[in-house]
Amino acid sequence: MRRDSRGFTLVELLIVIAIIGILVGLLLPAVQAAREAARRMSCSNNLKQIGLATHNYESSTRRLPPSLCIDLSTGGGGWSVHGRIMPYLEQGNFYNQIDLSIGWSHQPVVSRFRVPVYFCPSDPKGDELRDTSSTGSTSGIYLYPTTYGFNAGTWFVYDPRTNQGGDGITYPNANMKIGSITDGTSNTLLAAEVHAWSAYTRNGGPPSTSVPLTVDDALAMIGSGKPDRLLASGFGTGHTEWANGHTHHSCFTTTFPPNTRIPYVYNGITYNCDYNSQQEGNSLSRPSYAIVTARSFHRGVVNAVWADGSVRATSENIDGIVWRASGTRNGGEVVALE
Repeated sequence: MRRDSRGFTLVELLIVIAIIGILVGLLLPAVQAAREAARRMSCSNNLKQIGLATHNYESSTRRLPPSLCIDLSTGGGGWSVHGRIMPYLEQGNFYNQIDLSIGWSHQPVVSRFRVPVYFCPSDPKGDELRDTSSTGSTSGIYLYPTTYGFNAGTWFVYDPRTNQGGDGITYPNANMKIGSITDGTSNTLLAAEVHAWSAYTRNGGPPSTSVPLTVDDALAMIGSGKPDRLLASGFGTGHTEWANGHTHHSCFTTTFPPNTRIPYVYNGITYNCDYNSQQEGNSLSRPSYAIVTARSFHRGVVNAVWADGSVRATSENIDGIVWRASGTRNGGEVVALE
């Protein structure tokens, strides 16, 4: 008697494997899209909390938070907006352990303190620690980066000789109320996404104080600055110190539209680069101008919170004139933001 053998043939097995592979190939993009949608929602929620915290700060202190406070007789820097609004982000326990009158780099409690609201989950470097010493050796103070910068205006940031600031919602020693935003809070940016570990040059130039209008203009400005000490290693150190009030660490400017690529070549390496003509507080005579572009890892858009507390995704294709107008608090522009 012959016993029948039942089972898959090799051809049938290969067909089943092929079908499974096709189904996985169709499913994977959908899973990735769902994950990115969740990350984008988390990013928007972070900005919403930052906006509410800033409003609560203004209600409590009767002024918008300055980007940092500078002693005009001695210079020096100070705490960022991120540090000042901590009590309104449910970080009161930490805030009670620090002293805003003392530089954050002299307060060990700051080291390795992570604020989840301050980084976008889509930024691959948003959770990387940085040693804050100037020599690159361990200083004992490690800071997480931030992927959200506050609006420092169009281009001019601060002049220590006159204590005058730019046209954004924050600058060193600023003492502005919500009422100072005469363009309307729904038309004025408060904070937007930036890339952690941004490349930048600093403390040189600018060759002209005119607002740069083209990428070539920006490259001339960047070339006049001194390369950041780690720029040649293949990455930058901008937006790597959430507690640091310097523009290249905790702010952005609207010189160029979101996600504008500014390809600066240094030592044979091309960087998507920012620029700060002078670290605020490090000179009592040199004004600061900055190109610090809002950037996001969400495809085609940058999330931003506006001065009225609303959060919107802004297209990277927004007209440059409109974007600049949205960065000024009192420019008197009448533009369509949609």
